[in-house]
Amino acid sequence: MRDTFNKMIGRTRYVVLRLFLHLGGGEVAPILGVLNSAGRDAIDADGDLEVLGEGLVEITQTLLQYDEYWLSAANEGDVFFDEGEAGDYVNELFTDSAQRYLSEPSYSSDRSNEPLSIPVTQNVIVMVTAAYEGEVPELETDLSNVQALKEGLKALINLHYKHRLKAIQVHFSPAQLGDELTSDQLLQYYPELIPL
Repeated sequence: MRDTFNKMIGRTRYVVLRLFLHLGGGEVAPILGVLNSAGRDAIDADGDLEVLGEGLVEITQTLLQYDEYWLSAANEGDVFFDEGEAGDYVNELFTDSAQRYLSEPSYSSDRSNEPLSIPVTQNVIVMVTAAYEGEVPELETDLSNVQALKEGLKALINLHYKHRLKAIQVHFSPAQLGDELTSDQLLQYYPELIPL
């Protein structure tokens, strides 16, 4: 009811969402390269939304290519008619995502003294937080089935090209090559995941 009233009086509708995607198997490690590259570009761009959006498109397209490795997913979000409240919720989700296990990359660490044989992770979690203007039914539904998730990821790409994204954040775990995310850690740090 409130949503309808606010649309009638012409207030801008902001949606903030967070999407979790768990990929598993011996072939998922290359995704970490795409995620780290986009992360470095985002840091270098110092918050430029166009660069962040291009990184999101690259990440999303990679996730769509790896759909046979999707194991579980979850999503959450809310609708706001106040940009400040939407921004506060983006910050809240950012803080929560950054505190998740192994989701904070270190782009400046010196790994020259580490051994050359490193374990290959079997699990990767990608957490995408986005805020946009308007309505996108493909993102404002339960994304815990494969087809809905594919449509939601494609909708994120379209939001970038339509210049409707207001905030973009991507966290992932493990955040560094050589770190592993075990099944027990998945249950402990990502309890909201629903098998696909």
